[in-house]
Amino acid sequence: MRTLDRYIFRQLILPVGGAVAALTAIALLSQSLTQFDLVVERGQNAWTFIKITLLSMPQLAGLIFPIALFVGTLVALTRMQGEHEFTAAYASGMSLMRVAYPILRIAIYFTLISLMVNLFIQPLTNRAMRQALFDVKNDLISSLVREGDFSTSESGLTIYVQKIDQNGLLRQIFIRTDEPDGKDQTFAAREGRIKKIDGSSILIMRDGSNQQLAGKGVLDHLTWDEYSFDITSYFTSDDYLQYKEGDRYMHELAFPIRYDYEKTVLQKYYAEANARIANPLYNLAFVMLAIVSVLGGRFSRNGYAQRIAIAAAAAAGTRIFGVVVETASASAWIINILQYVVPLIPVFLCWRQIRRHDGLTPGLRPRAVQAKTALRPL
Repeated sequence: MRTLDRYIFRQLILPVGGAVAALTAIALLSQSLTQFDLVVERGQNAWTFIKITLLSMPQLAGLIFPIALFVGTLVALTRMQGEHEFTAAYASGMSLMRVAYPILRIAIYFTLISLMVNLFIQPLTNRAMRQALFDVKNDLISSLVREGDFSTSESGLTIYVQKIDQNGLLRQIFIRTDEPDGKDQTFAAREGRIKKIDGSSILIMRDGSNQQLAGKGVLDHLTWDEYSFDITSYFTSDDYLQYKEGDRYMHELAFPIRYDYEKTVLQKYYAEANARIANPLYNLAFVMLAIVSVLGGRFSRNGYAQRIAIAAAAAAGTRIFGVVVETASASAWIINILQYVVPLIPVFLCWRQIRRHDGLTPGLRPRAVQAKTALRPL
């Protein structure tokens, strides 16, 4: 029996792995398109774009794994059933539940992996992604400096940059400061770069000059090879890094500091915590739907398109209803119970169908099995 288990396991792992890889590639493509403005509009380098795209993937694992399991299991079971491999297994005395054991083992593995991702990896990567997006948003080059435009801050500093290279190098810089005493300054430089030094933003300019009105109509003019200009006081931001529900660890969701949050926020935290535990159950539900759609009925030479379509509709409806329940749980904590009920309903129904097909219930045994039992000597 163990040899057959290993054989079925090997037949399933390849199509399931292929489905996971294909859906992951599609998810990467969709995420890369949504983050493409980091390069086009914000002037960030390719590494920042790739890092943010990859950090968003663990959050999508809860959607990718169940669909990949469903598709991969259907492909493998349809092929094996078409080649009468399960017919041979039944003829050797194996039940449907015994045949389904290695398939369910894969589902359990993915369920545990999804649970670990939701509990530990997702909040870790979400925090890193939130930090990266916060840094991009508060990056002086990407937020205030526009290539070919004059940008003026609230403090009165006007800056113009003719071109911004992908490595952050500013070319043909013009700066004018609005001083309270009327002694405004202007700077012009061939190139420059903004660097963080001891928490301050320093614009290091090269090959330039500055002019300042000294008084009585006298204009001071100074040329230099390199000049450091502290622009921290001119560009201030009141934004602070704030983590959302998906960025927090389980202990932060289950035991938040109550006096810091409103009741609606606490309900969102509890809904997120329950969703992370309940969502991995969809892996088991989708696999059992795939098993029942192919093996849970009579053998058909014409294929199982109708049963597969019904199973696919049931899987899609279950997942969509689960998303609705998860959203509604943020407004009423009692609805969190449904987050577990929704994926467990198809599991229970499929389990019942498998038992009925196996004839484990006395009143539902196939006639051949009943006859064999009746002829057995006492």
